[in-house]
Amino acid sequence: MALKAVLFDMDGVIVDTEPLHRKAYFKTFEELGIDVPEDLYTSFTGASTKRVCDTLIGKFDLQHTFEEIAEIKRNYFKDYFYHDEDFNLIPGVKELIQHYSENGIRLILASSATMTTINMVFEKFELEKYFMGKISGADLKESKPHPEVFLLAAEMAGEPTENCMVIEDSTNGILAAHRANIFCAAYRSPHSKNQDYTLADTVVSDYSDLEIDKISHYFD
Repeated sequence: MALKAVLFDMDGVIVDTEPLHRKAYFKTFEELGIDVPEDLYTSFTGASTKRVCDTLIGKFDLQHTFEEIAEIKRNYFKDYFYHDEDFNLIPGVKELIQHYSENGIRLILASSATMTTINMVFEKFELEKYFMGKISGADLKESKPHPEVFLLAAEMAGEPTENCMVIEDSTNGILAAHRANIFCAAYRSPHSKNQDYTLADTVVSDYSDLEIDKISHYFD
């Protein structure tokens, strides 16, 4: 048993699009004329856009289709993605990605984000060359906390689950890794509020703590 593959979540782990999603969602709520309380919004963390839209349609009895709401939100999001000056990679993550890459660790992206958003991020921050594969949970039947996305990612890396590590930041993602029976490192982001790290195997606030020599004892 040794660390051979790292399965990265994206949102809150590689980039923090959470503030952008937040701004885009609240603009969307405004446009739809609905008042979404903070605790309801918090419960959406890590969920797919479809699940969020379906919840809103049911809860507020909206006459819009999922596609219409998603489209409104997507347009606001794109605008923030390219024009918001605060938007950048999470500190230390590019160095960590390069470190794994140089040490022959296989990297797979396993995110709930749509492939469009994943590609936008990979292009903007030039990450494509480091990853051997990308999976969007939006294309799967089940979303996190279901383990499907991580099991597929391990398969894509061509490694048994015990040689893999997941890096996650949300309750749903940590639970998905736990259910997939894959070692999970939780990144405690200053932005992810009210997330539960109890099921993570290790919790870090600094990516240098996930360098190979600092975590290899977990895989001995």
